[in-house]
Formats: sequence, C-alpha cells, structure tokens
Amino acid sequence: METGGVERGTVDIAQALTNAGWNSLVASSGGIMVREVERGGGKHISLPVDSKNPLVMTRNIGRIARLVLHYDVDILHVRSRAPAWSTLAAARRTNVPIVTTFHGNYGASNTVKRWYNSVMARGDRVIAISEFISEQICSRYGADPAKVRTIPRGVDMGLFDPAAVSAQRVIQLAEQWRLPDDARVVMLPGRLTRWKGQRVLIEAIALLEDRTGLRCILVGSDQGRTGYVHDLEKEIARRNLQDIVQIAGDCRDMAAAFMLADVVVSTSVEAEAFGRVIAEAQAMGRPVIATDHGAARETVAEKKTGWLVPPGNASALAVALREALSLDAPTREALAKRANENVRGGYTKELMCDRTLAVYEEVLAEKQGGNA
Repeated sequence: METGGVERGTVDIAQALTNAGWNSLVASSGGIMVREVERGGGKHISLPVDSKNPLVMTRNIGRIARLVLHYDVDILHVRSRAPAWSTLAAARRTNVPIVTTFHGNYGASNTVKRWYNSVMARGDRVIAISEFISEQICSRYGADPAKVRTIPRGVDMGLFDPAAVSAQRVIQLAEQWRLPDDARVVMLPGRLTRWKGQRVLIEAIALLEDRTGLRCILVGSDQGRTGYVHDLEKEIARRNLQDIVQIAGDCRDMAAAFMLADVVVSTSVEAEAFGRVIAEAQAMGRPVIATDHGAARETVAEKKTGWLVPPGNASALAVALREALSLDAPTREALAKRANENVRGGYTKELMCDRTLAVYEEVLAEKQGGNA
C-alpha cells in the first residue's frame, strides 16, 4: 500500500463500501496508504501477501480463510497475482465468491508466465480496467466473456479540479522546480523506468527547432533505479539539453503539477493497461499526447482531447509537441472543455466505485440464487 493505481483503487473502493454501509477489510503488507484506508472507515489487516515465496503463499491460504470465517466475509476481491493464488484457494475452501481486478498488461512470453498471470482471470467475476485488457483476458487467458466486466480506473474529480488548486500550491511547486514564469512546460509524469519511454521524449525535445523558453519535466520516482536515472542524465547531457530537461523526482501534488504544464505526455513503449496520468491530465484540462496503443486509444480522442503517436517514434512525438505547444487560447480552452467532459463521462472515481459495487451485488445475488 505505497503508491500506484492498484493501491488508489483499493482505497477508493474501501471508502465506497463504508459509505454504502458495508464493512471493508483490506489485507496487505502495509505502507503509507494504510492510513487512508483507515481514515475512510476500513479496517487494515497486515499479512505478507506481497510475498512470492511458495511456502508463504501456502500459509496465506489458511490465514485468509481464517479471516473470512472470523469476520463473516461475503466477497473476496483481489488485485495482484501473488495474493490471488492464496485468495483463490481460500475462497474455494470457504465457499466465498471471489472477484479479481486485472490491472496490468502482464508479460506473457512463456507458458510459465501465462500460467502465473492466469489466476487473475479465474474469479467469479473478472474486472478489466480497460477494453484493451478485457480483450486480452479473454483471448490470452481464456476467461469466459460473460464473467468479465470492464470498469476503468476513476479520477477523483474533487482533487483533479483546476478550480480547487490554489495559486499558492502552484507557485510553491514552480519555485521548487525553479521554473521561470514564462516557461513552456512539457511534462511526463510516470515512474522512472525504461518502458515509460522517457528517452523517446528527450529525443523528441532535441528535434524541436524552437526551444525558446521550453522546459521538459520528468516527474516520478526512480524506485531505486539509479542506473536508469544515470543513463537519462547522460542522454540529456549528450544532447546538450541540461537547461531544458529536468528530472524532478516524485511529486505529492500532481494536481498542482498539471496546472504548470502546457502539455502532458505519456510515451510508454509498452502498452498501458489504463494510464491514469492521461485521464487525470484531461480532467485538469491539459492537452495530452499519448502512445497509440493499449488503453490510450480509449481514453484519448484524437485531435479532440489530445494526440496519439506511434510507440517509440520521436519524430512523430516532436510533430505533436509542436502542434500542442502552438495552440492559441480559444483552441486550448475548447480542448480543455472536451477533455474534462471526456473524463466526467466515463472515468470518474464515482463511476468506478458504483460499477464495482454493482459487481459485488451481482455476485452475491448469484450465490444466493445458487443456494436457494
């Protein structure tokens, strides 16, 4: 429970359950977001469910089964592969239905990996976070389409609301990053890891003829990948972009960060299962450029809310950057309105929670019907 889309969704659903009058239990190995679970009315239980050690995973079966019986649990909902194996066995042992959420575009290069991933397609209901993932669940892992429900991740529109971000928050972040008042800001939020494609953006920035006042901010934690950060720094220096490209590290106020951006970029070279950053940026009315694969094809309306470019194509990315940075004020305002409406229409936290709770009700009704 440190940070990320899986963890954020866990917190949101725990609070929604409490608000709906249910009891919510969250089992994890701990982390900074445990406090959010508890503030929302949920109960956190510490278990070593993050372990991939077969002995620990086997012991977790009994631990989870005992929790089910002790707390009279109605539904088990699992969001990650290692705990899913233990939870699936506990669900079968206790005759409690299980819901899985398939969060990732998991690597499946060999039979063993596909088998390991397949546990996420074995729930009584399987939630896919995009149509892209839904298709993958059925075609690659053989899930019954009748049991798959597509529920995209949800943006907190109260948090990602331009009107809710104070000028002081924006100023504080601009000062921290030493941004000039007239800077044109290209922002790539995402973990500092190769598949997020930071090098593609660096190359695209180098291809821009007009870099007057341009600042490129790479926002995100390296999560210990110091070697990759060193490689990025060398690439920035090799292209003589030290005064333009900045590695800003982690940011705890992404709403304020988006307010500083003239364009938000996602250059993932591997397909995103959803891509929360692109949805959040649109909620903030920011022009977005995303890689043309995975769920980005669902969340970005080409030339209406943003641009889609081929994976790893720095030249195409440079063309889109030129266009996005040259938008006049009326065009930018119209795009911002469409982008915000796009998120409100299909990608809000409220929609995600309502749809998930509806799946729970469906599973419970099915179980009661089977026991009748």
